[in-house]
Amino acid sequence: MANIFAREHLTGQLSQTKKWDVIVIGGGATGLGVALDSATRGYKTLLLEQVDYAKGTSSRSTKLVHGGVRYLAQGDIDLVKEALYERGLLAQNAPHLVKNQNFIIPNYRWWEGIYYTIGLKAYDFLAGKLSLGKSKHINKTKTTERLSTLRQKGLYGGVVYKDGQFDDSRLATNIAQTAIENGATLLNHFKVTDLLQNDTGKIIGVEAKDTETDAHYTFSSDVVINATGVFTDEILRMENAEAKKSVVPSQGVHLVFDKSFLPGDDAIMIPKTSDGRVLFAVPWHDKVLVGTTDTNLDDHSLEPQAQEQEIEFILQTFNNYLNKKVTRADVRSIFAGLRPLAAPKDDSEKTKEISRSHKVIVSETGLITITGGKWTTYRRMAQDTINKAISLKKLPKKACETAHLAIHGATPTEDRTNHLYIYGSDQKGIASLIKEQPELGEKLHERLPFLKAEVIWAVRYEMARTVEDVLARRVRALFLDAAAAREMTAEVARLIAAELNRDEAWKLNQIEEFTKLANHYCIEGNTVTA
Repeated sequence: MANIFAREHLTGQLSQTKKWDVIVIGGGATGLGVALDSATRGYKTLLLEQVDYAKGTSSRSTKLVHGGVRYLAQGDIDLVKEALYERGLLAQNAPHLVKNQNFIIPNYRWWEGIYYTIGLKAYDFLAGKLSLGKSKHINKTKTTERLSTLRQKGLYGGVVYKDGQFDDSRLATNIAQTAIENGATLLNHFKVTDLLQNDTGKIIGVEAKDTETDAHYTFSSDVVINATGVFTDEILRMENAEAKKSVVPSQGVHLVFDKSFLPGDDAIMIPKTSDGRVLFAVPWHDKVLVGTTDTNLDDHSLEPQAQEQEIEFILQTFNNYLNKKVTRADVRSIFAGLRPLAAPKDDSEKTKEISRSHKVIVSETGLITITGGKWTTYRRMAQDTINKAISLKKLPKKACETAHLAIHGATPTEDRTNHLYIYGSDQKGIASLIKEQPELGEKLHERLPFLKAEVIWAVRYEMARTVEDVLARRVRALFLDAAAAREMTAEVARLIAAELNRDEAWKLNQIEEFTKLANHYCIEGNTVTA
């Protein structure tokens, strides 16, 4: 039986379709969601991603599936309600990747316990039937029992609430697989180079290039959807060189530390830091992830870098709440991500005040652009986007099918002690690879749990094409311990080269490219001054 995830199989579908019902540009959370929604409604769907699924913003989140407690404080009830509903659906549709996470807000002023308890009761209420559990106030003793590294001086107690926690790029990979299983054609490392327009200026398709082979293609469709996040304006300028800026990138930075700095199962949420931003410290894959900052940037790139003052802000703020202090030497990985926020109308709007709700925009050319939003609401964003195409009479009317659609790998996961739990039902496949070749059961690095079999699996069934695809987004080595990821580069390049039949020159190039990248995730190689 043909492997439907193999690149040869997917590129083979390109010549079989004269005209696509829907072409999606961009393979982050939004684009993948749109492709899945489109394919499950029965439309012939093509998605093109210039690098890899979730390469940009969608692999660099705070790993939270949440309603947005801070939007509640800003009075954006509708946004919170929508996100909490989607959080509930996501927990049902991808139970292997989404877990119920306890968060504790430590209280260092007497009134905070009352204030946050009332606010979070409203949060629970808005979640309705899809609530993950009730929030409650706990005393100082209970708080320090649960957060043993928390600063005790001045502590009154804590407020516990529940939200979702997940692995972002693993979910992206699984959504891509689900879309392919439902008949969509998805291609990563495939860059859209231009939009095609007819005599009246209407969009009728795209030009694209397979960056692996340099082969050029022309694809036609009456429905072209721009879901490129911070790259939205590049696509808009293909249809109109004078297009106004529609997106402002806002940078979020995260530092990753060993679990010893937050040894329990609870996460910490600091609702108001010295300058009003929110800080999270979240247990993630046996490490602790601390972020985030909101910094407006004028430009964007595929590999944003943390600024020195962002790193200092996180270290200092985290240390304000710890009795076990972190230093720069404790940082295992550092990563920056860009959020595509809708451009403010004037200078008075700051990033934390720009709404995170999404917008579907239709250009005069007929190009449909989806911007804004967040991971938690990816499914709803996709639904709204395809509904918009239907309302424009560009597609025959069909109902959305994704609300209760199981994502690839979906299986309830109670035991998360074995790191392979994130594969859900695919764990069996990895086990059989190891059975066939026992050496694939060996670890790639002593400090991380990842196995050689996972590299083969990623290439064969998860569309990974490069060392970076594997170590950054299929297994999360780069985000968990950048130095360890750097040290396993040669072995991973060897395994991929054997699987894809690549030569020595390819292997050496991959080692060089990934080593250079990994240096930016190590604290000594990352920082830039603003």
